[in-house]
Amino acid sequence: MVVSKNNSSLKLSVIKHFADNKNDIFIDSHPKVAAIRQKSINQLSESNFPTSKDENWKNTNLSALYNANYLIGYAQPAFEKDVSEIFKCSVHGFDTDVYSLLNGWCYSPDNKHVTVYDDGVIVASINAAQKYYPDLISKYYDEIAGKNDDAFSLINSSVFTDGIFIYVPDNVKVKKAIQLIKMVNNEIDTLFNSRNLIVLGKNSELSFLHCDDSIDHNNSFLISNTEIFLSDNSHLDLYKLQNLNDNTALLNNTFVEQKQNSKLVVNVLTFNGGTIRNQINVDLVGECAEANVGGIYLLDKKQHVDNQVLIRHMAPNCNSNQLFKGVLDNSASAVFKGAVYVARDAQKTEAFQKNANILMTSQATIDTMPFLEIYADDVSCSHGATVGQLDNEALFYLMQRGISESDAKLLLMFAFAEEVTSKISIEALKTNIDDMVKKRLRGDLSICDKCVLHCSTPDTPIEFEIDMSKI
Repeated sequence: MVVSKNNSSLKLSVIKHFADNKNDIFIDSHPKVAAIRQKSINQLSESNFPTSKDENWKNTNLSALYNANYLIGYAQPAFEKDVSEIFKCSVHGFDTDVYSLLNGWCYSPDNKHVTVYDDGVIVASINAAQKYYPDLISKYYDEIAGKNDDAFSLINSSVFTDGIFIYVPDNVKVKKAIQLIKMVNNEIDTLFNSRNLIVLGKNSELSFLHCDDSIDHNNSFLISNTEIFLSDNSHLDLYKLQNLNDNTALLNNTFVEQKQNSKLVVNVLTFNGGTIRNQINVDLVGECAEANVGGIYLLDKKQHVDNQVLIRHMAPNCNSNQLFKGVLDNSASAVFKGAVYVARDAQKTEAFQKNANILMTSQATIDTMPFLEIYADDVSCSHGATVGQLDNEALFYLMQRGISESDAKLLLMFAFAEEVTSKISIEALKTNIDDMVKKRLRGDLSICDKCVLHCSTPDTPIEFEIDMSKI
């Protein structure tokens, strides 16, 4: 990595915060976590942030953040209100067990940070897990995220405040989805760090929603690291919903290790945000593992999203698919880098990539870089990328049947996005996501005091005002 040669105020602020709050940072820490915190802050002092000369960062410039004056995390909030009084979250017809992070801390009015279900499923704050489940922390914590040693990851490892821990025992299929709502409500510019760890035992199943939301319009910088371990024959559906204000930067790192016959489905749904970077690294280490990673990004104004996906095939007979689609309006910009690595022994690999984009204006931009690195000879791999405008012939066809130009454009954009949203397996969630896509394409979905993304969805779905009988 090419780095700048001088210290930034952000890095110095993190180092000072660590030194000034060392006792609080280390209180009740697991020995492994404490050692990694200390190692990371030591490495940070010798590191710097990526620049445009770094291949993986050349299209996402965060240099304005390096010398910004950020408060390094809030103090743990007082649990004075029910979370519903702070943030309204209701996905109509979709029943989830909801857990919350407020300004980087697990938020629980009853001060309960460990939940153990009758079937043995554990949901806890990452801080509580260090105290009550030390063996699991010893076995899994930082085992894959620790391979990523850029300056942002070092910051997260050294000064993260809290996060969620989920453990699903062998042979348990969790019937109700688990939802994590990360809320940001800050009065001054703040850097928030959270850390998540999810472990699925053999033959287990889980659906998990990871939502990033702003309550206000103030500046914030969020760094989130999530580690996921999928044991033999386990299955995880992971949904990432992102609706942040235009003044927020989010670095969302997800690291997954898959064992034999495990299955992963990821949907990244980006509706709003100033600057968002999603890094998803998946290691297929067991034979016949399968990873399906997709996303949709609908951006306007000067919003920017950078999706970096790396899937490493380390065992034979594994399958992976990447499908990302974007609609960019005004001066919005996006980056997609989808990489597939096939090791020498990973014969019978099947790996496919697709990135498609619609640019609504000449000012909108996309940098798309599908990439294959293959060392096995018996594989089936392909990639493709498209950038263009709406199909004029299809637009003309719809308008000839009495549909206005604006409604015809909405129909075409919705059909374009539906290839991604149709892969959402939970019907109630898919219906709500489709409604949110329609809102976003109409320009109705934006940040408000109670974030439209999670306001109660009406009983009737949102429909385009179009007479479909004319088509």
